[in-house]
Amino acid sequence: MTSTVPTAVHDEQEQPVARPVTMFGPDFPYAYDDYLAHPAGLGSVPATEHGTEVAVIGGGLSGIVAAYELMKMGLKPVVYEADRIGGRLRTEGFDGCDESLTAEMGAMRFPPCSTAFQHYVDRVGLTTKAFPNPLAPETPSTVVDLKGESHYARTLDDLPAVYHQVMDAWNACLEDGARFSEMQRAIRERDVATIREIWAELVDRLDNQTFYGFLCDSPSFKSFRHREIFGQVGFGTGGWDTDFPNSILEILRVVYTGADDDHRGIVGGSQQLPLRLWEEEPAKLVHWAPGTSLASLHGGTPRPAVTRLHRTAGNRTTVTDASGDIRSYKAVVFTAQSWMLLSKIDCDDALFPIDHWTAIERTHYMESSKLFVPVDRPFWLDPDPETGRDTMSMTLTDRMTRGTYLLDDGPDKPAVICLSYTWCDDSLKWLPLSPNERLEVMLKSLGEIYPKVDIRKHVIGNPVTISWEDEPYFMGAFKANLPGHYRYQRRLFTHFMQDRLPQDKRGIFLAGDDISWTAGWAEGAVQTALNAVWGVMHHLGGATDPSNPGPGDVYDEIAPVELPED
Repeated sequence: MTSTVPTAVHDEQEQPVARPVTMFGPDFPYAYDDYLAHPAGLGSVPATEHGTEVAVIGGGLSGIVAAYELMKMGLKPVVYEADRIGGRLRTEGFDGCDESLTAEMGAMRFPPCSTAFQHYVDRVGLTTKAFPNPLAPETPSTVVDLKGESHYARTLDDLPAVYHQVMDAWNACLEDGARFSEMQRAIRERDVATIREIWAELVDRLDNQTFYGFLCDSPSFKSFRHREIFGQVGFGTGGWDTDFPNSILEILRVVYTGADDDHRGIVGGSQQLPLRLWEEEPAKLVHWAPGTSLASLHGGTPRPAVTRLHRTAGNRTTVTDASGDIRSYKAVVFTAQSWMLLSKIDCDDALFPIDHWTAIERTHYMESSKLFVPVDRPFWLDPDPETGRDTMSMTLTDRMTRGTYLLDDGPDKPAVICLSYTWCDDSLKWLPLSPNERLEVMLKSLGEIYPKVDIRKHVIGNPVTISWEDEPYFMGAFKANLPGHYRYQRRLFTHFMQDRLPQDKRGIFLAGDDISWTAGWAEGAVQTALNAVWGVMHHLGGATDPSNPGPGDVYDEIAPVELPED
């Protein structure tokens, strides 16, 4: 796919600096990175509210960011977590292996456009490195294996002409059908008026269109062979066919901002981010003594799983947890996977307006699975004595494994292979199999691509695997809207704006990446957390500094396009 290029801005000394494309649009073109960087902070609450408890349900990235910022305002977040801090930022080790070997079971690659996410990465002192996506400059080599035929490539130029034709077709499809270069330019320049004008036309025209239908409607993709190759290989992170039934609007949000390009991984694992924020002692705190952290406010451990939510007198929300503890709150931030409200938690219908319940019920989740093994060294970099090529490569295939990633930290150190990363139907194929059964199928599949490579002899530990659809507190990897779901997503994303809601429907705020417009990306978790923080602050009578208006302050100027409901 086409890469985005940062535009130039200037610092106080008039030295040109890179202003990154930001994943702030096109639905809600608000500069969250500017909001976070402003010296005035995110806002304040009245002194009479200092120390007020606010429930934060879910200890994933969204919940921890929300709790962290609420604490800085002088409120007392009470975090409830059913499993472990981190949510879908989940980093696992391998039993009996060096602790430096890790597997990213959820989010593992982050684009430069995740500027609000990067704010917190920098805040806690984490470092990143290039992630080895197919054909990325930092990836030594890529093998594309389709229909039993393999092609070895160090760059796109090494692939047969048909792959170039597919890439050209995709670029033309985007340009002709979605005003691609216009929108990219507007986002780079943060031209809100143009973003809104283009997007309003596209939402009205394309809300009922699938990704696959969008391709089929393009003269550039009249060839079935081209559409098939694009689905199996794609560009950026790999194949796109698992997204074919989804709304084309979901895909456009990704490609406009370059979210599928130039990915970075977090050294040591992404789960470090919420864990470090949990322990972080902010330098600027209201009400709390220096040295206060989320961990210290909780005695080191969050509250257990929430089992019941209901409305009580005084427009409060009452929370019951797995220990039987019952507490009532003026404000609650719900960041857990939204289907938990339908299954794991006994909920009062009065929590939300009925159209919001409908939107929650209609949320569509994609399945996803991975399996990792630790190996003694990055043997794949050994040159084949006959061809001089790498022994093994980052691999895209139509076989069961679909995507195989090779992850190392130097030639003389143990390394990790993600033998398979699959989504949707491909993920469901693995669901009944044990980790070792999965391993055997994957090794057989890769053995057909690399018949001279004995992967097994390099394995130094047991595999670790996950199927997110089988995780009891998730039931899927991430939200992906189907055609016609724009209205539902708008209701969920804008729920933090509650002045128009009846009094008895206020005070509980939805957040998390499945509430965001950019689900499946950590940036969406951060953005919706910040929306919820603004909502809680406003609900408790607080306000932002006039020099740094928050997302709710500018809502009327940049509100998402509203489609008719009749």
